[in-house]
Amino acid sequence: MLRAENEGFVKLKIEVEPAEALEIIDEIVIKKKNETTRHLQLAIEDSYKRLLNPAISNEALQEAKVKADANSIQVFATNLGQLLLAPPLGEKRILAIDPGFRSGCKVVCLDEKGDLLYNETIYPHAPQKEETMAMKKIRSMVNSYKIDAISIGNGTASRETEFFIKKIAFDKPVQVFIVSEAGASVYSASKIARDEFPNYDVTVRGSVSIGRRLSDPLAELVKIDPKAIGVGQYQHDVDQTKLKEELDNTVIRCVNSVGVNINTASKHLLSYVSGIGEKLAENIVQYRSENGPFEDRKQLKKVPRLGDKAYQQGVAFIRITNPKNPLDNSAVHPEAYEIVEKMAKDLKISVNDLIANKEKTALIQPEKYITSEIGLLGLKDIIKELEKPGLDPRKSAKVFEFDSKVQTIKDVKTGMVLPGIVNNITNFGCFVDIGIKESGLVHISQLKSGFVSDVNEVVKLHQHVQVKVVEVDEDRKRIQLTMIL
Repeated sequence: MLRAENEGFVKLKIEVEPAEALEIIDEIVIKKKNETTRHLQLAIEDSYKRLLNPAISNEALQEAKVKADANSIQVFATNLGQLLLAPPLGEKRILAIDPGFRSGCKVVCLDEKGDLLYNETIYPHAPQKEETMAMKKIRSMVNSYKIDAISIGNGTASRETEFFIKKIAFDKPVQVFIVSEAGASVYSASKIARDEFPNYDVTVRGSVSIGRRLSDPLAELVKIDPKAIGVGQYQHDVDQTKLKEELDNTVIRCVNSVGVNINTASKHLLSYVSGIGEKLAENIVQYRSENGPFEDRKQLKKVPRLGDKAYQQGVAFIRITNPKNPLDNSAVHPEAYEIVEKMAKDLKISVNDLIANKEKTALIQPEKYITSEIGLLGLKDIIKELEKPGLDPRKSAKVFEFDSKVQTIKDVKTGMVLPGIVNNITNFGCFVDIGIKESGLVHISQLKSGFVSDVNEVVKLHQHVQVKVVEVDEDRKRIQLTMIL
């Protein structure tokens, strides 16, 4: 309502019934009837009209806005958390494409770590329509750089580029993914991108971001202001300080739930690890570049200005792949290493043999290992971690295909049943990408049969769904969908 007022569509005013308000004030102020009563009533009426009524209105609106802000911020934070924890493809060689018509498609090849190997521009679409040449170039790049998957941005010319890629006969199976490019232009023009790729222009940086989002969405999206990613509702109307605080906390929770490979993580990703922060993240990256990869967690103590407190807070969220001590690639804190070693010793096996061995971990009696620092619940968490050490809570990315018959809103007809991907969630429903520029709205009442109080109970961001077209308004570019099939 406040937004509608700011945009000039409505006028908003909150008022108490004057007669009722004045009666309440009269009872409080006027103790007895005499010749001054009428003067008091006049003073009350005047002060109520000039001062108290506007104050009540402003206070009521402010209180309502605080509640609305809190609700909207929570929606945004929930969406952001789901987006950051989107399924990663993992360490694969990726060819990423930022599609376009007149300006061409910007293509980059990335290695398993997301480093840029090669970049090129192809023109498979009108007006140039150099399709044969573009096919040869893509085939050559896929073979030369041993590409495992292709990532295509979901902006202008996305579907056309997807169809073009699927026409190419590759020498080996290559998975094709459509990736959200929301915020990629913000990243490509940022200082972070300029520092990473000082010798390349914004188009190349944007393509790199599209590729990295496929291999590890979390590591890439932490470089972008969450407000630029575009998931949520009314984010520009809410209290910006509270919004930033909640979104920062969400990023920290997501980063810490996944853990960070200290030998490959950027300083931006490391800065969200508990206890680390921006300056220490820079120092870690600097130490890594000067001394080579970290071999164990203890080495962190050698990083300049990384004291005991920061080490204690952050070390359990740091991962080291192929470490000397297998616990360095788990969420077990170094303070508990001795306890794990004792558990293994009591079972007459090594720590290595204990890890990921459900048969042996089931034999551990946690009550025997309680100390003044670690209680029963902490020990149960340790045993749970030993069963699946360093387990990434995210699922693996899956290939998704839109309906090939639907390329623009003109192709969308009432009654069609289409595959789609949930790309935004609000309190009133969710928006679904059906493979065209315009996303369709599934109102909360159309998510499933029966009453739904919370959209997140039914759908999650990036969920693959089947939807039915209820209404298409080409003039207003709006599509109404239902999930009740």
